[in-house]
Amino acid sequence: MPVNSFRPSRALHILPFTALLLAGCQKNEPVAATPPVINVGVYTVKAQPLTLTNDLPGRTSAYRVAEVRPQVNGIVQQRLFSEGSEVKKGDQLYQIDPATYKAELNRAQANLTSAQNLAERYERLLRTNAVSRQQYDDAQAAYKQAQASVEVARINVQYTHVLSPITGRIGRSAVTEGALVTNGQAQELATVNQLDPIYVDVTQPITRILALQRALESGSLQSTGKNQAQVTLTLDDGSAYPLPGTLKFSEVSVDEGTGSVTLRAEFPNPGRKLLPGMFVHAQLQEGVAQSAKLVPQSAIVFDSRGKATAWVVKPDQSVELRELQTLRTVGNAFLIGTGVEPGDQVVTQGIQSLHDGSKVKPSQATNAALVTAFTAAAN
Repeated sequence: MPVNSFRPSRALHILPFTALLLAGCQKNEPVAATPPVINVGVYTVKAQPLTLTNDLPGRTSAYRVAEVRPQVNGIVQQRLFSEGSEVKKGDQLYQIDPATYKAELNRAQANLTSAQNLAERYERLLRTNAVSRQQYDDAQAAYKQAQASVEVARINVQYTHVLSPITGRIGRSAVTEGALVTNGQAQELATVNQLDPIYVDVTQPITRILALQRALESGSLQSTGKNQAQVTLTLDDGSAYPLPGTLKFSEVSVDEGTGSVTLRAEFPNPGRKLLPGMFVHAQLQEGVAQSAKLVPQSAIVFDSRGKATAWVVKPDQSVELRELQTLRTVGNAFLIGTGVEPGDQVVTQGIQSLHDGSKVKPSQATNAALVTAFTAAAN
């Protein structure tokens, strides 16, 4: 048999095995996967008019404060008020022992009678030149001095009745019956505070005031007219004070230590709910932004640099991450300066699954209901 007579047969055995290997390789080749479309909830940015307010911390102070002190020396005989009660102007608060002052008044009145009689007698004698002009003038001067002495003695007797100088609520008494008090003493007997109306003093950075002035001058903010001077109040427990106040004045100088200006507002306080020294938050109306762009806080993500970013849906239904300029918070949203425009769709739901270029299927978000009635606070 020829040597090469079996070679074709061997080749025929190898070909089927090679075909199987090739078929297996073709079957296991990876096929490129289509990236999934991510369902997201979006909010469509709108331009809308918005009244901007500024939330400022402050404290209440009494409209008037009167520290009651004695104007004569003596022993306190009676306290004639209830501590913490309302008193009216002219109400008697204390009675100081008047005995010595009444005696002084009686003596002054007796001297007045004597001086008056002498002056009248000298006036008749002067007509007949029985007394000199000098004697007549001295008698008239003594008569007037006696009148003044009676008036001083009468005033001292009145001062033994310690009266309330203003209408308001009186605090605790610093003295009791039997205490010796003196004219001009440092310790007040009691303090009366007029609480209706009441003041609220707040501080605002001068930089904020200058920025507000520039915004009003440029037209980006418009004045709210008469409401510009209106102030609302939130108490320390978070409840709203029901009555609005009025901005009265701002301090004429800037505090060198804090760089801020004190503003004073006046609030009606018929129920005496506000007491001096309370910590409160005052909301001042700054103006109206006619084309305010608000983005829900749920759409904002802050990067490692502290910059605000948001995912925005592009026309091809992909998303891109944009950096936004946040001006302030307004309720549950941010007021945006730059980064988005009216009509842009920002993602508020499904943010965790996104990366740059992700394909999305947007629908109206269920967590993007804006609430702008909250207090606006500057960043």
